[in-house]
Amino acid sequence: MKLKVAIAQIDIALGEPKHNQQTVAYYAKKAAEVNADVLIYPEMWNTGYALADLNQLADNNGQDSQMLLSKLAKQYHLNIVGGSVAIKQNHQFYNTMFVFDALGQKVSEYNKLHLFGLMNEEKYVSAGSAVNTFDLAGVKSAAAICYDIRFPEWLRTMMSVGPQEILYVVAEWPIQRIEQWQIMLQARAIENQAFVVAANRVGRDKDNVFGGRSLIIDPLGHIVQQALDIQETLLIGHIDIDDEKAVRGQIPIFDDRRPELYY
Repeated sequence: MKLKVAIAQIDIALGEPKHNQQTVAYYAKKAAEVNADVLIYPEMWNTGYALADLNQLADNNGQDSQMLLSKLAKQYHLNIVGGSVAIKQNHQFYNTMFVFDALGQKVSEYNKLHLFGLMNEEKYVSAGSAVNTFDLAGVKSAAAICYDIRFPEWLRTMMSVGPQEILYVVAEWPIQRIEQWQIMLQARAIENQAFVVAANRVGRDKDNVFGGRSLIIDPLGHIVQQALDIQETLLIGHIDIDDEKAVRGQIPIFDDRRPELYY
């Protein structure tokens, strides 16, 4: 089975949800024009890290974001991994990912599990507590948000259920640690014998410059496609799920695990 995957490596206007919604819609149209099967956006695309202003900016119950992503998925017949957005729910704020299939139906909702102290995320946002696994475009998949990738035990927890064949990652990863971003994603691909599709933003906010380098990695850790310029782009790549199955057949790591000893 083959998939054409599109990654929207976009800039995010800090604290301007309406502007960012227009950007998201524009890149859905571009993905549809190249007949992509799956489109993925970066982290916190509705507000950026305007954490101190979430009471005014966060999407109430994620309603606006979900409505937009569902509409775009259905209109363009796209499976959409909706990056993540800042939402307000029951008087708390979350960094939340929504995933929609090509019929516009929501197949997953995930609150970021690991909150990033260097950007004071834990002072404003509540952490999630559930796995994020789903079927998308006929493929068993999992997804994580930014800082989550520094916790391989968490990703293994998700990836070993099934096991999953694609790991989607969305991020606002700063440029000064962009080499670690790539290395860790390649490691996550190898150790889970899965494709990794990762969307990072570009641009800057008042405190950070973001490094882009969105990429697609195969189960052997090879880079299939990569955005090397630090600018907005729609990155297109192809995934052949049969390649992943061949790798797993050679080294059956999921069969050989001994999780009773790991915890």
